[in-house]
Amino acid sequence: MSPLWIDGYVLFIGMCVGSFLNVCIYRLPEGSSIVRPPSACPKCGASIRWYDNIPVISYLLLRGRCRGCRAPISIRYPIVELITGLLALATWLQFGMRPATPIYFLFIAALLVITFIDIDHRIIPDIISLPGIPLGFAASFLLPELDWMSSLIGIVAGGGILFSIAWGYHFFTGREGMGGGDIKLLAMIGAFLGWKGVFFTIMASSFIGTAVGIVMMVRAGKGMKMALPFGPFLAIGAIVHLYFGPQIIRWYFGL
Repeated sequence: MSPLWIDGYVLFIGMCVGSFLNVCIYRLPEGSSIVRPPSACPKCGASIRWYDNIPVISYLLLRGRCRGCRAPISIRYPIVELITGLLALATWLQFGMRPATPIYFLFIAALLVITFIDIDHRIIPDIISLPGIPLGFAASFLLPELDWMSSLIGIVAGGGILFSIAWGYHFFTGREGMGGGDIKLLAMIGAFLGWKGVFFTIMASSFIGTAVGIVMMVRAGKGMKMALPFGPFLAIGAIVHLYFGPQIIRWYFGL
């Protein structure tokens, strides 16, 4: 068990990364640079000072409003920062001082950006998923939990399974049921988690997505049709597998 001050440091660094992820979530769909210009209030355009950009803390001190124009700041920003910090801490506690920690945290950070962009814009940016495929395969040579063959099979299985489902749905219905972004995302997940992670992610994301869809349909009323982005559920399934996959599989087959 690591000292508490190290855990706190990891949590804070993770929240700082979450602050950068907020920039990516906001700017990548617009095709804007994630480096310049510096962060500014979207309402008045005033540059955000460093002491107003401390993850979570600044939001609380400012009571969720811009210091200059007092326009409300979306609570999404501290939520992303806090989630990223907690996942950084969870990754550190799970893998410790090993190459797996930065590799899997980078993977999780990419999934978080993809999740919120897909929620907002119904797209999964290729600039994240496509480079993530060779990066995940390269990481398999550094991770004792993952061999290169499992990663390669995961890439083929991840992309191939969703491609087959999307092709079949379009063939029988004449409608697009799944975007190409989901296919590339699952291929990236397969690169990092291997073929076992692919099948677990598909099962978990389908279960979670179905449960959320039923709840939303009940709340919206009968006869309502809605399209839910599948990317966030794939990301959740992948993260669940990363932390709890083997335990859940052993529990399931032990029933």
